[in-house]
Amino acid sequence: MSTSHSEEETVTYTIESGVAWVKFNRPEKRNAMSPALNRRMLEVLDALEFHPEVGVLVLSGEGSAWTAGMDLQQYFRDTEAHGLAGTRQAQRESYGWWRRLRWYEKPTIAMVNGWCFGGGYGPLFACDLAFAAEEAKFGLSEINWGILPGGGASKVAVELLSFRRAMYHAMTGEPIDGATAAEWGLVNEAVPLAQLQTRVAAVAAMLLEKNPIALKATKDALRRVREMTYDNAEDYLVRAQEAANSRDDSGRHEGLRQFLDEKRYKPGLGAYDRAHSGDA
Repeated sequence: MSTSHSEEETVTYTIESGVAWVKFNRPEKRNAMSPALNRRMLEVLDALEFHPEVGVLVLSGEGSAWTAGMDLQQYFRDTEAHGLAGTRQAQRESYGWWRRLRWYEKPTIAMVNGWCFGGGYGPLFACDLAFAAEEAKFGLSEINWGILPGGGASKVAVELLSFRRAMYHAMTGEPIDGATAAEWGLVNEAVPLAQLQTRVAAVAAMLLEKNPIALKATKDALRRVREMTYDNAEDYLVRAQEAANSRDDSGRHEGLRQFLDEKRYKPGLGAYDRAHSGDA
């Protein structure tokens, strides 16, 4: 049976204990990304990025899929009926929120509970961390209906996979499960579906203990330096630390104080206690 959702209903979220649990919400379409969903995602990201009760954002899917990729009817056929202008608008709406997610203020985690296909590789790569159900399915299915993996999916494949695996993955369209996705490097880790949310919640709790300014600087730095020479990266990282210090110079001094003066914690084993510092 077909179920229609208003644009606002295509993405839902709840905030619990510092974590925003965001869900694609078109389960009857395996959460395929339509223009309406893409517009709604940008609104949701806007609402949560500087929300005082949000420290981590988790992106998941309602039902049995994370996202099956782009909605073939609404994203392709319907928009192409409006010519190049329609196609470009749809691309701006989708690529726009993926780009926004790549440089998001808060740490982000992809919680891949089911199907992740095609265009889904865009937000998968945009999230800082990714955890999958072992039962999840990943695939670049574009070859099966006559196009190349677009929307950044080809770039994601060669960024995260070895060259031979990327070629096989893209040229055959053959799906892999979550356990294989973890082995190949598409995600950090795969666990049984029944344990997925618990594992992601534990990682989110770990991130919430960290200095948020340092987290933002760290995630940006790792994305930036991947395309730099070593010398350029070295120079960039010096400047990035100086910029982070200008936003929060007290945090690092508090961490040093708790370690050197109070001997309350060991940096190699955990974060300093932000509850007893000015940046909590």
